[in-house]
Amino acid sequence: MTTKKVCYFCVNDIREIDYKDTQTLNRFINSYKKILPRKRTGVCSWHQRKLAKAIKSARIIALLPFTN
Repeated sequence: MTTKKVCYFCVNDIREIDYKDTQTLNRFINSYKKILPRKRTGVCSWHQRKLAKAIKSARIIALLPFTN
């Protein structure tokens, strides 16, 4: 039996996900620099959408790489 993962952002009461915070964003991308799915990270759907948008913004301004 698996335990239900809780949203990292909801637990830590983080409302806005900053695209400049690359340390936090790196937790949610894999070694190939792809965005990890909700099932893997346990992030709620609202924060997953915000997270994907922040990662894409960080990639555009070259804070995060597009590929490995």
